[in-house]
Amino acid sequence: MIYLDLFLGFLRVGCFAFGGAYSAIPLIRDVVFSYGWLGDEALTAMIAVAESTPGPIMVNLATYVGSSQAGLGGAVLATLAVVLPSFIVILLAAAAIGAYFRKPAAQAVLRGVKPCIIGVILATGATMTVKSFRSSSGAFDGKALLIAVVLAALAFATPPKLRKKLSPIALILIAAVLGVILS
Repeated sequence: MIYLDLFLGFLRVGCFAFGGAYSAIPLIRDVVFSYGWLGDEALTAMIAVAESTPGPIMVNLATYVGSSQAGLGGAVLATLAVVLPSFIVILLAAAAIGAYFRKPAAQAVLRGVKPCIIGVILATGATMTVKSFRSSSGAFDGKALLIAVVLAALAFATPPKLRKKLSPIALILIAAVLGVILS
C-alpha cells in the first residue's frame, strides 16, 4: 500500500506544481503531512538539504521521502511519479509550441498565471523565513536571524558588479560557515 500512496501522492505534486520547485513546497508539505511521512521540522530540514544538493528540489524531496518510507523501490517510484506529469506535458508542449503559444489566448493565460506563481513563491519564502527564526522548542532563534540578515545584505546590498559574482553556491557556503561559527 505504501508504494501506491507514494506514487499517487507524488503524482499529485507533479501534476499541480506549476511555477517550479518553490511553488511546489506547499503541495509537498500537504502530501507529506497528510500521509504522516515526516514532521514539520524534518521536512524543513530536508527542504534545506534538497536546496543544497544538485538537482531539482521536488525530485530530491520525492527521492528522500520515497527512500525513507519504502527503500530503493519507494525512492524510484516517488521520483518517477513526481517527474511523470512534467515529462508528458513537455512532450505535448513540444509538439504544439510553435502554433499554440503565439495565439493571443495562450499569451493571456501565461500573463495571468505568472503573478499567481510569484505570489505562491513569495508566500512560501515568507513562511519558511518566519519558521526558520524559531528553534525546535519554539523559542526565537537570533542566530538564524543573524545569518539571514548577513545573506540578505550580501545578496541585495552589494554593488551590482560584485552581486553578479556572488553565486548561490557562495551564499550556501557562507551560510554553512556562519551556522558552524554561531553554533
